[in-house]
Amino acid sequence: MTGTTQQRGLLVLGASGNLGRMLMRHWQAGGPDGWSTTWQYRENPPANGIRWQPGEPAPAALSSIGAVLALWGVTPRTSGATPSDMAENTTLAIRAMELAAILGAERVLHCSSAAVYVPGPEPLGEDAAGGDINAYGRAKLDMEQAIADWCAEHPGGPGAVIMRIANMSGADALFTTIQNGARRVTLDWFASGEGPSRSYISVRGLAQAIETLLDCPIDPVPMILNVATQPPLSMEAIARAAGCGVDWRTAPEGAAPLVWLDTGRLERLTELPEESAASLVDEWCDGESAA
Repeated sequence: MTGTTQQRGLLVLGASGNLGRMLMRHWQAGGPDGWSTTWQYRENPPANGIRWQPGEPAPAALSSIGAVLALWGVTPRTSGATPSDMAENTTLAIRAMELAAILGAERVLHCSSAAVYVPGPEPLGEDAAGGDINAYGRAKLDMEQAIADWCAEHPGGPGAVIMRIANMSGADALFTTIQNGARRVTLDWFASGEGPSRSYISVRGLAQAIETLLDCPIDPVPMILNVATQPPLSMEAIARAAGCGVDWRTAPEGAAPLVWLDTGRLERLTELPEESAASLVDEWCDGESAA
């Protein structure tokens, strides 16, 4: 066994965000099996956390950190966020790489988004990113390029894995509307006679992907992977599984009937469980009841 594989400390950056809270609940306030996990907070950390923020010296209390999981970032739903604020995603990603290098970590897992793609009728492979995408997608692509540039400039530093994450159950606009107590949701109706469908990932599925990407050898792992379960799910079916009625509006110009992530790269490393609208909602409800 090498010294690298003996390093089983995991630092999670951005523990106080929505995704951090969801993963902490899933891991029952611990972390992935086999990893001693420390959760980073900017203020008021709990017993399993540390207070630290970018610009400060590396936390002295950390040792034997083998990996960093960077959950932090600015999204369109971040309070008060503007397109210019989205550039902070690049800054935070590079801070994660720099901190990992100081701590001697082998790898950093970053969170990107399906927003880097122009939706179409076919599955979207990792090489299809770019084009006429929104400000958030462009910021995430800029972040990804900055990470690749940093790795090229630091060949002896930690490796990077970028997860382009599908719609997250409990975190996307549909689930947020449901969580806020809506009894009815409004969805787009397309000329095809259908509503929207999206690739989704549950916290259970995301946790499995993260665990795989932490535990497998770093060398054969692609730098960029789509993270989603299959197949894409109807947003109408999700709303109805959550007990909501559905109202329809004519889809505005530019609305996407389908966002479908090709997960072939990830499937070569792990097989995520297939999800249905009902299983996605049930798992989300279980997490909410445990909160």
